[in-house]
Amino acid sequence: MILFDSVTKKYPGDSEAALDSVSLHIEPNEFVFLVGKSGAGKSTLMKMITKEEIPDSGKIIIGGIDLDYVKKRHIPGYRRRLGVVFQDFKLLPRRTVYENVAFALEIAGMSGKEIRRTVPKVLELVDLSEQANKFPDQLSGGQAQRVSIARSVARQPKILIADEPTANLDKLTTQEIIDLLKRINDFGTTILVTTHNENIVNNLQKRVITLKDGKIVNDQKNNGIYNLDSTPVPKQPARRVQTPGHALKPRRKVI
Repeated sequence: MILFDSVTKKYPGDSEAALDSVSLHIEPNEFVFLVGKSGAGKSTLMKMITKEEIPDSGKIIIGGIDLDYVKKRHIPGYRRRLGVVFQDFKLLPRRTVYENVAFALEIAGMSGKEIRRTVPKVLELVDLSEQANKFPDQLSGGQAQRVSIARSVARQPKILIADEPTANLDKLTTQEIIDLLKRINDFGTTILVTTHNENIVNNLQKRVITLKDGKIVNDQKNNGIYNLDSTPVPKQPARRVQTPGHALKPRRKVI
């Protein structure tokens, strides 16, 4: 579950807020596209989820965790509960495909035995078993992105956020990446994707949230299409949420 309640963020020196009283609620197991022109607030919203940025006001609850209670020393542990996919892959160049995925499990504290059992299964999921011993510079762009996805889902997170995961990929490879994200969603993972790719949004027809000037201007919950020319939607009353008392010990574990 992802909940934003009247979240506002304004960067120093900017005349307008990057996010302006944004409220949204994403249910477990939803597949959601976040769209908008450059500067609309998409990246800021994603950084709020990963706690790279802190709101000036408002409430953010991710998987039952009230981010107000996540102290600086707890941020790495919190982030390990999420899966994050970047457009530039962020692979370790001197480690093989297998080692890149294994490393993510090592820093999460998984035992060697568990890692040896888990990594082959994850590589099979993303169709990279035959590339296990290759290094990142030996991979195509699509293969590198699948490694990034494999690394992100190896710990079986309940939420996966992908920031422009198909940027700079050709049409066929883009479809392969989206099909993979759909398959992961079918396993029960909540997926949030930012994209400028109109075709994949229109073809998939999932929920589409449109941002403009830091505001949600459209939220198509079913059969959504890519549409940036919308006017702000009326603000809905915030959903009442009973927050946990400690950041890493929520009353109801969702992540």
